[in-house]
Amino acid sequence: MGGDKWGNGTSVGLLQGEKSCSGTLRWALAFEGYCEVNICRWGWRWWHSCLVLAAAETASLEEQLQGWGEVILMTDKVLRWERAWFPPALMSVVSFCFLMIYYLDPSVLSGVSCFVMFICLADYLVPALAPRIFGSNKWTTEQQQRFHEICSNLVKSRRRIVGWWKRLFALKEEKPKMYFMTMLCSLAVVAWIGQQVHNLFLTYLIVSFLLLFPGLNQHGIITKYVGMAKREVNKLLKHKEKKNE
Repeated sequence: MGGDKWGNGTSVGLLQGEKSCSGTLRWALAFEGYCEVNICRWGWRWWHSCLVLAAAETASLEEQLQGWGEVILMTDKVLRWERAWFPPALMSVVSFCFLMIYYLDPSVLSGVSCFVMFICLADYLVPALAPRIFGSNKWTTEQQQRFHEICSNLVKSRRRIVGWWKRLFALKEEKPKMYFMTMLCSLAVVAWIGQQVHNLFLTYLIVSFLLLFPGLNQHGIITKYVGMAKREVNKLLKHKEKKNE
């Protein structure tokens, strides 16, 4: 009888323990589900707020650049190489501008003043002359859609630059030694390159690459050569591993 009593007590204790464990498990699962739902809601709200903010910035940029719409679309066609003669024409214009700078050899103050004066003249004349040259009545829905995409891409690029800038300062706060070593090494390499290559020629190469980059990317040339470089690096790594084995 005593053994049965102890056995019944043990079984009752086990049942109560199982009930308490199952209750705790249910509570933990419910809490986990609650957290997941709230995290999803918070993430959706954050993503939605980012989309709304990006849309507002895009609309504001479209309004600011409305007078430049035709010029921006034409520049976009040139940069994306919609015709075969656009790349050589683009490089001819860039080369002519840099040859004129090399020939005139202006001082830094004169060069900056002329550049700002050119921007001011363009900002005043382009909105007034562009509708007469291109015709404002020819603005179609496709052009408006492409103009919206360009402004959206500009907003995304600006956000990426701001994000990289913030990451740089975050690295400075979190890992100051790595930040200073990285900055010193990078600036030392840039200073060495600037010492080895003529400043004007280096600027010419940088400007040419930036202007050719959209077309290279549009026609898949960059992806092609990056893929080739990755394959060559993988081959070298595999060959090195085989030698080590």
